[in-house]
Amino acid sequence: MTHHVADNTPTGSTSRASAAAPGGVAPASPAVRVRGLVVRYGTNTVLDGIDATVERGEIRVILGGSGSGKSTLLRGMLGLAPVVAGSVEMLGENVNELDDDGRQAVMRRTGVLFQNGALFGSLTVAENIALPLREHRDLPEGTIRELVRMKLAQVSLSHAEHRYPAELSGGMRKRAALARALALDPPLLFCDEPSAGLDPVTSTELDQLILLLRDRLHMTVVVVTHELASIEAIADSLIMVGGGKVIAEGPMAQVRGAGIKAVDDFFARRSHTATADDRTVSALFTAGVTEAARSTNQGGG
Repeated sequence: MTHHVADNTPTGSTSRASAAAPGGVAPASPAVRVRGLVVRYGTNTVLDGIDATVERGEIRVILGGSGSGKSTLLRGMLGLAPVVAGSVEMLGENVNELDDDGRQAVMRRTGVLFQNGALFGSLTVAENIALPLREHRDLPEGTIRELVRMKLAQVSLSHAEHRYPAELSGGMRKRAALARALALDPPLLFCDEPSAGLDPVTSTELDQLILLLRDRLHMTVVVVTHELASIEAIADSLIMVGGGKVIAEGPMAQVRGAGIKAVDDFFARRSHTATADDRTVSALFTAGVTEAARSTNQGGG
């Protein structure tokens, strides 16, 4: 059963999503609408009749436990999973009804930040960012170089223009990949586990960058993540997936406060983790004190 949680934002207040929409004009259609989506690998049904909506201008986080199907939902939206039933509307276009040229035209209006960055190791950062511009835009080389510098400046990587991916830290690689995802100025950005493999400080910096770019560029952002800190920092709304179904969907605050057990259990992980960490630290401290005492006794004997 899907729990659709209504947006009870008080009249006169403004959500981050509505603030991001230029002019405050309500769009005619959502950025993404999924209806009855079924994804199957062989005989294994991973998504079973998923319905979900992403409104324009918002950051919508897709979350769930390991193996819940959250990344498969993102890939299904992008046409990268074996969809056997259902439909995907993106930026007002029913992708299922388009021919290859039409689908490519829609995809050029989206950017994707892959979990591992997916940068080409033999190309410099600037060359990686220039790839979509060279492939999809008929522009002079001088203009491409200027656009690349602009994208690098947007993600605070101007100093890394001539470096190769192997010469970058994990956070810098994510930012370089983000710059490439934004090369064609897409109104819709998909991010698959953007904080994966990053330390907490770098993860927080990336979260703040995604928020900043959404606000400055008036983008819609769909993020798959299981990182609680990131979810709480950037999400306007949530889609929780489990067992191939949507468990809950709606504005962040309302979903968190709806008393849905699966949601409560997911967000309770922080306290459980903290308790486990406390026990580990206590055990290590006790072991250290015991060892120190033993050494002292042996030294005194």
